[in-house]
Amino acid sequence: MLLQIDNGYIHAKGHAINNFEQTLPPLQSDLARYIFKDPYNFSFIGTVALQNELDIEKSLTSKITDFLLEMGRGFAYIGRQYHISVDGDDYYIDLLMYHLKLHCYVVVELKAVEFKPEFVSKLNFYISAVDDIVKSPEDKPTIGLLLCRTKSNKKAEFSLRGITQPMGIAQYETEKLFADVASALPQIEEIEEKLEKSEGKSDKE
Repeated sequence: MLLQIDNGYIHAKGHAINNFEQTLPPLQSDLARYIFKDPYNFSFIGTVALQNELDIEKSLTSKITDFLLEMGRGFAYIGRQYHISVDGDDYYIDLLMYHLKLHCYVVVELKAVEFKPEFVSKLNFYISAVDDIVKSPEDKPTIGLLLCRTKSNKKAEFSLRGITQPMGIAQYETEKLFADVASALPQIEEIEEKLEKSEGKSDKE
């Protein structure tokens, strides 16, 4: 938690451009919006100029504890370059994770460049594939997270319009740029509690 506060984790939470309100049930979308932040602070991988997505993946997964702390509580790491096969063709998801509170898989796509609208199509494909191939019946719908070096909020918003799969778009920093800290933990705990109560009622029914 000290590392998260020092890196401005709480201050950044809930700012990712997303379509969760349109694609997820109310309480689920509230929690998802709060979980995915913008920007992510990857300063723990150093300030070395990373040339491509594989370099970023290797740096993040070599420091998996720091990476999970920055992603936030509830995230579990499943794998890197996670293999899926669709109609005989092989595809590799940059990072596959699972969120214990949302009860769903999270597909993370990393880009070493500025956000481009076409990135959304590929992430949408991966989300659909994980829902069909990996997800169990008891899991909630898979969520996608696209992490880019930089992004235009307006381009990101336009790109998500009409997309029916839940996804968020955020950028990341490799240098420490955060200062202000505003405690938001009571709010996210309240959302989690409501979600758990709602799921409890559904199970009884």
